[in-house]
Amino acid sequence: MSAPEYRAYTARNFREIPQLADWPEYALKSVETVARALPFKPNSYVVDELIDWGSVPDDPIYTLTFPRRELLKPAHYRRLAAAVENGAPEPRLKELARRIQLDLNPDASHQSANVPLLRGHRVSGAQHKYRETVLFFPQAGQTCHAYCSFCFRWPQFSGLAQARFAAKESGTLADYLRIHPKVTDILVTGGDPMVMKAALLAQYLEPFLADDLPHLKSIRIGSKSLAYWPYRYLTDPDADDLLRLFEKVAATGRTLCLMAHFNHPRELSTPAVRLAIKRLQSAGVLIRTQSPVLKHINDKPELWAEMWRAQVDLNCVPYYMFVERDTGAKHFYALPLERCWQIFRQAYQRVSGLCRTVKGPVMSAAPGKVEILGVTEVQDEKVFVLRFIQGRNAEWVDRPFFALYDRSATWLNGLKPAFGEHRFFFEKELKGLLMGHVAPMG
Repeated sequence: MSAPEYRAYTARNFREIPQLADWPEYALKSVETVARALPFKPNSYVVDELIDWGSVPDDPIYTLTFPRRELLKPAHYRRLAAAVENGAPEPRLKELARRIQLDLNPDASHQSANVPLLRGHRVSGAQHKYRETVLFFPQAGQTCHAYCSFCFRWPQFSGLAQARFAAKESGTLADYLRIHPKVTDILVTGGDPMVMKAALLAQYLEPFLADDLPHLKSIRIGSKSLAYWPYRYLTDPDADDLLRLFEKVAATGRTLCLMAHFNHPRELSTPAVRLAIKRLQSAGVLIRTQSPVLKHINDKPELWAEMWRAQVDLNCVPYYMFVERDTGAKHFYALPLERCWQIFRQAYQRVSGLCRTVKGPVMSAAPGKVEILGVTEVQDEKVFVLRFIQGRNAEWVDRPFFALYDRSATWLNGLKPAFGEHRFFFEKELKGLLMGHVAPMG
């Protein structure tokens, strides 16, 4: 299969996109204005093969990858647009954009509290929130083939240095793993590790394959590459080298899993993505799929059912439906928690058991991954039924708890305990864990 020429568009050159030739100037300026505050980089595959330009601006893939003025809160947009229109100097525009970014909760779910310590020093480019799993952020994987406008890691590539996680090498983390035998999984994330050349990715992965790390059973790679640039596994110059690397990892007996992000069925529809999935599977890679449920993108149960069926047809494993995190453009994408649950439940009813590996809807919040099990009545009180799938303390996992029903709540911090309780069972301990920045308990 021949690949299109890879070309990334940014705020500097996006006017060269042929499909924008007839756009009015005010629409182009709107894109440029929002792009000052939120990351923007669609590529030629997304532009030419995924976006339905006849449905823009409401096309879901366009909304996923292009700045729309609605992604900023109205006051933020007016302030920034006025400064641009009045010819404010560049330093002033950068300062204004930075203030807006800081208003968008860049440290969602207290990610900065997850950095582990080794011999009293922070392990840069790593997070250890759950006992069995460590996240690793390679410095060379700090960008993506295209940026999702909902992404909770937008600060990683927006110039917010205090919110950036990046490691130049993986040896220090391997040393950390040697003294933490309960860690069984490492998740290599970013950005997107799949922007790296195969040789560089190998340098990062090889320390984790050492014989003295027998407890490390699984290596996961979080990536949007299958959706946004499947040619990474087909025709990129080192595509075959990349697959050989994956075969090498699988040959050690460890599970190698690509955590693939698919937000809409259209991302699974092209010949390129289907062939790329087959090539990865032939190299011993297990593919699990995940996405948040997003207003304007996939907030219909029939879309989720279609997407899960397509994934199973391609021998992928539906894994998570997330709730959009409380950061960035959440005001644009967020749905009430009850609506998230209804979408999940109605989609779940439409599919066979092979699709029902998926968990959701799940909030990846400060205390852990909290699943919404449903809405019910207990003692004449309407409540949300919740449980931890993962927790900073492993003792919290699978423990049900209850929150007062709130039809407008979109995140855990918008809920209050039910039955007259003053706080949720985990809150006091969570405060201590976050203040102490200690390793996961349990």
